[in-house]
Order: sequence, then C-alpha cells, then structure tokens
Amino acid sequence: MAGPGIKVVMALSAIALLTACGEKKAPQEYLPRVFIQEVKPADYAASVTLTGDVQARVQTELSFRVGGKIIQRSVDVGDRVTAKQVLAKLDPKDLQTNVDSAQAQVVAEQARVKQSAAAFVRQQKLLPKGYTSQSEFDTAQAALRSSQSALSAAQAQLANAKDQLSYTSLIADAPGVITERQAEVGQVVQATAPIFSLARDGDRDAVFNVYESLLAERPTDNKITVSLLDNPEIKTTGTVREITPSVSAQSGTVQVKVTLDKLPPGMQLGSVVSATAKGTGKSAVALPWSALTKNVSDPAVWLVDDKGEAQLHTVTVGRYLTGKVIISEGLNGGEKVIIAGGQLLHPGMKVEIAENTYKDLEMGAQP
Repeated sequence: MAGPGIKVVMALSAIALLTACGEKKAPQEYLPRVFIQEVKPADYAASVTLTGDVQARVQTELSFRVGGKIIQRSVDVGDRVTAKQVLAKLDPKDLQTNVDSAQAQVVAEQARVKQSAAAFVRQQKLLPKGYTSQSEFDTAQAALRSSQSALSAAQAQLANAKDQLSYTSLIADAPGVITERQAEVGQVVQATAPIFSLARDGDRDAVFNVYESLLAERPTDNKITVSLLDNPEIKTTGTVREITPSVSAQSGTVQVKVTLDKLPPGMQLGSVVSATAKGTGKSAVALPWSALTKNVSDPAVWLVDDKGEAQLHTVTVGRYLTGKVIISEGLNGGEKVIIAGGQLLHPGMKVEIAENTYKDLEMGAQP
C-alpha cells in the first residue's frame, strides 16, 4: 500500500495538471473568407441588337380595277418591271361586249341627231315665211336638243365601257421589283383584290420589329450602323425615320424604320440585316454574377459593414448580361460588396476579407 506521502504527491500532481490545462487558450473562432469589390458607379448605356430586313420605302399592292378571270401572267416574284409594263390580263369577252353595245348605241343616237337636225332646219326655213307654226318650230328644236343629249350620254357610256375594257390589263404604275404574287392564271378575282406587291425603286429602309419596352429610353443619336447578318463586314449607316405609334396585336411589337444612307454591294432588297443601338447612359453598377443572391424573392447582395459583418442588402437589377449584372438601384458608391464566398453567410456574421482580388481567384489562386 502506498504511504500517506505518496498520496499527497499524486494529489499535488493532479492539481498541477488541471491548472496547466486551464491555462490553454480557447480555439480561435473561424471567420469565413470573402472577396469584395468596392462599388464604383459609372454611366452605363444599354445596347440592343435587332434583326430585320431591307424593304422599299414605297411598296404598292397592285390589283385589277374590275373583276374577272386571269388568262395571262407576265411576271413572277423577283422580276424587275418598268413603268407601264403589262403584268397580267383578264378575260375581256364580257367587257368587249359592253363596248360593242355602247358603240351601237352611239351610232343609233347619231342617226337620231341627224334626223332631228334636218327637221329643225326645215322648220327654221319655213317659220319666217309663215308656212309653219311657232309650236312646231319649238317641238323640232326640243327634239334636236334631246337627241343631242342622248348622243352625249351614249358617247359617255362608250368611253366608260372602253375604260372598263382597258382595266383588264394590270399595268405597273412605277419601276420596281415584284416582291409577292397572290394570284395565278385561271383564278377568278374580284376588283381591288391584291395580285402583286411592287417594291418601287428609290430609297430603302431597314425595318425592325421591336418590343415596346426596349424603346422606353430611346437613343439620343438616331444614326445607326446596319450590317448584313451573314457578312458583318458589309455595312452602312442609317437614320431612324419612323416608329409606329401602335403595338401589333399579333407580335406585340412596334415597327422601327431606318432609312439607309446607301445600299452597299451585297446588301439588297430583302437582305437580312442587324443593327445595334445604345440607349441613354445613366449611373449604374456592374457586378459579377457571383455577387447576386436573393432576399426572399427580391435580388440582393451581401455587403461588409464597418464592423466587418455581412449584411444582406436588396437591390434592383437593371439588366442581365453575360458574366455580369447591372445594378440600377440600391447601391450609391463606396459600399463593399461580397462577390465570392457568400454562400453560407447570414446577416450579422463576421467575415474575413481575403487579400486576393476576385480576378486572382478566377485565375486559380487559393484564398
């Protein structure tokens, strides 16, 4: 058995050991390391790239002025036509019959006028000699005037019948290019029904269909560079000349027409083109995608306050771009935004700001 002295020594050793353990420092609290970016507002002008096509300034729907059956078509889509060129013809039989009937009526009225004129001349010679009465003279004069009026009416009907017959030929009213055909030989068409679409020679427009929201802030400069979609090296400049005031019920867009200053080789009627326009610049903040998070359902970012604590801050996103977002409201400048390392944060949590820049992190540097 151990003596009393040994027990005292063991007790003192245990007390010394416990005292040494109590003197060890508590383990330091872990602080998440984050990368920050100081907010620096700058003027940002959103750019919009649109796709459209080249159209003629003046496009005409050509149609017959009378109805009938098409018996001839002389042009097709893509053909160039000249002014007064015959494009198509209707069967003229019925209208030719009207012309023949009106012609016969004119001949009959001419005979009546000749007969009435001879009777009036006789009455005119007999009246001074007293061989006829005043009433017979007046009757002959009235008959002559009536026959002359009937002849004028018949001649007008003949002229109208000839006009109707001439309308069986569809004639181009100006030089240009046929862009659409809506009827074929053998088809019976009504008057004014579109048969061809004619793009007249002259100025050319680049026409774009644009959602109205993109025009909320119109560019200050109406000058736009337009390039060929399949060959961007072919380009020209243009000026916005018209924006339709109403929204299309079918597409929900408005039409923007850009007058092209010139048409370079390779860019022609119907070519698909693109144009990029910038809106009015206004103060905004550009941040990488990794900085964006949510506050319930609203966009937000993590900020580091003066105490070194993370705070969730709601912002307004003006535009989403490739690799970054544009913050339009919520940041004034000088704030420290966490752009990496904010996945497991909660409000009021202390953080450690990493010395590496976010660019170093993207290149593979370890935090």
